[in-house]
Amino acid sequence: MAMNVPLLCLLLISLLPFSHSLSPFAISETNDQTLICALVKSQDSSFALSCTLFPQRAQINLTPAPPSLSAIAAGDGFLCALSSSHSTNRSLIFCWRFSDATNPGNRKRVYNGSVLTDLSSANSRFCGVRGRDSAVECWPIGSAAGDGGAFASSLAVGEDFMCGLSASGEVACSGSDRNVADDVPVGRFNVVAAGFHRACGVRENGSLECWGGNLAGEAPEGEFKSVAVGEDRVCAIRTDERVVCWGEEGFSLPPSLRNVSFVSIQGKRKRFCGVDNSNYSLLCWGDEVLDSDSFVFDGVVPLPCRPREECGCDCWPNYGEYCGDRGLVMCQPCGPLLPPLLPPSSGGKKWNSKMVAFMVVGCFGTLSSLVVLCVFLFSRYIKIRGSRIHDSGRLEEGEGEGTADPPLSGPRPALEKKLSHLISMGNGGHLEEFSFQVLLMATDNFSEELRIGSGSFGSVYRATLEDGRQVAVKRAESSTSSSYAIAGKRGQEDRDIAFVNELEFLSRLNHKNLVRLLGYCEESNELALVYEYVDNGTLADHLHRLESSLLVSWPRRIKVALDAARGIEYLHEYAVPRIIHRDIKPSNILLDAMGNAKVSDFGLSLWGPEGDESHLSLRAAGTMGYMDPEYYRLQLLTTKSDVYSFGVVLLELISGCKAIHKNELGEPRNVVDYVVPYIIQDDIHRVLDRRVAPPTPFEIEAVMYVGYLAADCVMPEGSDRPTMSEVVNSLERALEACLAPQVLSRSTSVSSE
Repeated sequence: MAMNVPLLCLLLISLLPFSHSLSPFAISETNDQTLICALVKSQDSSFALSCTLFPQRAQINLTPAPPSLSAIAAGDGFLCALSSSHSTNRSLIFCWRFSDATNPGNRKRVYNGSVLTDLSSANSRFCGVRGRDSAVECWPIGSAAGDGGAFASSLAVGEDFMCGLSASGEVACSGSDRNVADDVPVGRFNVVAAGFHRACGVRENGSLECWGGNLAGEAPEGEFKSVAVGEDRVCAIRTDERVVCWGEEGFSLPPSLRNVSFVSIQGKRKRFCGVDNSNYSLLCWGDEVLDSDSFVFDGVVPLPCRPREECGCDCWPNYGEYCGDRGLVMCQPCGPLLPPLLPPSSGGKKWNSKMVAFMVVGCFGTLSSLVVLCVFLFSRYIKIRGSRIHDSGRLEEGEGEGTADPPLSGPRPALEKKLSHLISMGNGGHLEEFSFQVLLMATDNFSEELRIGSGSFGSVYRATLEDGRQVAVKRAESSTSSSYAIAGKRGQEDRDIAFVNELEFLSRLNHKNLVRLLGYCEESNELALVYEYVDNGTLADHLHRLESSLLVSWPRRIKVALDAARGIEYLHEYAVPRIIHRDIKPSNILLDAMGNAKVSDFGLSLWGPEGDESHLSLRAAGTMGYMDPEYYRLQLLTTKSDVYSFGVVLLELISGCKAIHKNELGEPRNVVDYVVPYIIQDDIHRVLDRRVAPPTPFEIEAVMYVGYLAADCVMPEGSDRPTMSEVVNSLERALEACLAPQVLSRSTSVSSE
């Protein structure tokens, strides 16, 4: 038999139907009310959100309406809408929360990231699957049992568990509900669904199977395409598109609906809804009100629009009426999987036991070889990656140190040649050249009593010049206090590079929120920079060291954040060429006597990418806790790396916690991991700095707004973060709101809102 066994394995996997859990309608309950919502076709070929409240049968408007809706999900007291752009591979999720369904709150954006292929909800949370890596994310953040897993398709979220299908069609479950997670059936499935404490699935042969909590009655016999699970009841669509239901207290489908052909169904607690195949109306059942008159909406979107390659089976015949010319289709629910066709070379022979055994052994051998190869490549990657992490940039004081990265290309130029070039180009013509003797006198021989801090290549001293001017002098040094205190030629070169970087950048810059460079010293192997003296210490001093501080009110803190943001914005948008700072942190933000902030320390700064380039490729450098994780992981530097660092600074201003601090048990904790979940859950009051008086009614809206902005700035992916110009605009609005009442929606840094 001429047959390529590995090819046959791939053929078998490719024939597996993949089902995704997006839905154009959803059921939400709060108190004694039921809110049923659906996407309906609007005049401009987009989908509008329509909601009806039961038992009143009242229309509910959820505003503002998000753009380009593709699916919705709901639970107890919340409704969420998914907006996806497959052309840009981005998704947004907007949610409304309500204690009274007649008065829903303002919408909040909870996700802006990679496109989501699945969205499933339980009573108290909902989860999505990222298409690029099949990873599961849940909201509220960290609330989901089993959060962090990956499923290829058919995500199903229960109250204390979640299930889904693997790439081979097998069911996988995780979570604290062991009745579900420990009793997963074996074999391949087309689709899986979850209720409160049980799950059900349709096998590839069309049969139904449920597991988890006990359910009255047995699953009906026959072949099915999809299933929906409630709290103590289940409904499923047969291959003839008729629905059958069973469960506690003799639950069954109302007689008036038993001859209706359904496209799709959804269930939540006691209630179920489905789309009528004949007229695309939404029909619901499960209580006396709905059973007596099941009609809810007309013209409902029957299925979500998707890329064609996501369909495991055929496309829905009338998808063009809804998906338009966007290159998307509607995927039909899959029926029983047909046996794979034999390759032509088999001559139509039937499978025998030897052929099956040969195929299984061949597939297993091929898979084993792939696993061994992956392990080898991964070990090589870790080895190489580990060596790079070892010499990545400097860390925060007391947390270990490293070296700066080398230049992007070419040999490291001699210090004298670089200085000469700067002067000849006119960049340093306005700078004063100080002799080392003058600086010795001004600093009392660099007295330890006058040492006020440390920078990228040495210590900083307060000094008084002969003419009475107060200045700050940063002296390059090779002592243990320097971030470049590395023995040998490498340490000297790194020190020289940081010195020249700061000299070159600051000689070109002039902005009120950037520290001003007055001059330099290069003499007898001594290097020093002379700055304006900013006499009120660093932002780190005021947040973490001083017993009394200027930052005793929320407007003052927001003003400091705005000043620093304006300085960084100047670097990104108005410097020519633009500059990436790479080391934004509170100790590099200086405060003057009036509380105005200035960004300092450009020793690690780099010119931004030129032309059409979007990033610089180099080893990571910066301060641990503030360093962009995407830059650290991928070694791709963009201006959004500074945005991440600034987001950490905002979180420090809000909470008073250091970027890396100790929790109640004395264990290290990252401020992003600690504060952001409270912001997302609208519990920011639980993490506000207690040294500042509680916000006034005017201030609390602004503080919450800054919290949302900070959460946006520290998004894991740089493309999800706002620009510094958007950050400045948001902080300006927040500061104005502290002084006068106005309504602020969540951070407007994302243009798609």
